Amino acid sequence: MRTSPTVTLLSGGGGGAKLAQGLARVVDDLTVVVNTGDDAVLYGLSVSPDLDTVMYTLAGLVDPRAGWGIDGDTHATLEAMARLGEDTWFSLGDRDLATHILRTARLHAGAPLSEVTAQLCAALGVRARLLPMTDDRVATQVDVADGRLGFQEYFVGRRHRDEVLGVVLDGIELARPAPGVLAALTEADMVVIGPSNPFVSIGPILAVPGVREALAGTQAHRAAVSPIVGGQALKGPAAAMLAALGHEVSAVGVARLYAGLLDVLVIDEQDRLLAPAVEALGMSVVVTQTVLGGPEDRERLARELLDAAS
Repeated sequence: MRTSPTVTLLSGGGGGAKLAQGLARVVDDLTVVVNTGDDAVLYGLSVSPDLDTVMYTLAGLVDPRAGWGIDGDTHATLEAMARLGEDTWFSLGDRDLATHILRTARLHAGAPLSEVTAQLCAALGVRARLLPMTDDRVATQVDVADGRLGFQEYFVGRRHRDEVLGVVLDGIELARPAPGVLAALTEADMVVIGPSNPFVSIGPILAVPGVREALAGTQAHRAAVSPIVGGQALKGPAAAMLAALGHEVSAVGVARLYAGLLDVLVIDEQDRLLAPAVEALGMSVVVTQTVLGGPEDRERLARELLDAAS
């Protein structure tokens, strides 16, 4: 591999954003392909939660406590909307709203999401290339006991308390990879799947027609970081989804979902004894500390991923 390898990261949610920050500290050529199944229209605005979490993290703006939104943001606009009778169940800060207003205006003017994302990243000084998985509309929906919910209603509105009976990606059959996505998979030295929910963060990316095939056939070194540590998800509903959808709640369960797509799975030290079961699926294992703290810790994991590839 070259001294500064070309790396592509598949990301959704906070875990992927943290790893993106680590990789951005050690490689010069980083592309992050981001889930857009979570995108929604809220308060009349086009909101891209996963794209914005990665963008704000790489720009050094993200709220470190929440893992999303802008650090130190205020909420005067939503407070005023609540006084006017709006149900403000989805929180957006005042500075965050500027992103969504500009995105909405540019999309309405005819620009594709990939172009708008590049403009926003350039304005915030983000050097890595962020690509939405598609410029087309794909909506992740979740089947629960009392019906089908949009992802944000399930995740934020109901605080992901419902048992998930199924995941539906509305519009996925007609979606096309955004410009640059397939090349980012086939021309990279290394492709990494971030420690994100395999069903609702990584699953939508892989389901875009052509993406799974490109990852399966690439000559790049392929690695993933397990989002399950010690039988639990560090944050979010990944563990509950694995159980509800009939999968083993462990790094082995994650490895089975990615079988045929990986050369290496990175698992936490707590799961060291699971390494032989993962290796039996045809991939090698790196055992390390995967619970990520601050930027230095994220950089450490990024370097360990690059070492595994070399």
